[in-house]
Amino acid sequence: MTPVHFSFTSAFILGLMGLAFHRTHLLSALLCLEGMMLSLFIALALWALQFESTGFSTAPMLLLTFSACEASTGLALLVATARTHGTDRLQNLNLLQC
Repeated sequence: MTPVHFSFTSAFILGLMGLAFHRTHLLSALLCLEGMMLSLFIALALWALQFESTGFSTAPMLLLTFSACEASTGLALLVATARTHGTDRLQNLNLLQC
């Protein structure tokens, strides 16, 4: 495994571990998701450059577009949660209550 592959794999795994084990605030969970998506974007872009495939070069931009949509949706949910509940702590959120 090259150092480049190791760094992207470790960045993705660190984001996944942060999402799995450090779920106190909604903002920290969103940042972990964004870190995972950015590491996937960079790895996918370098993979397309490494194999010099022109047909696969649009996949990183499509992933980046979906990542931007995910980030905007997450921030909208964060604002809505902060307005209704007063905090973004995940322990205070109960999905069964309206």
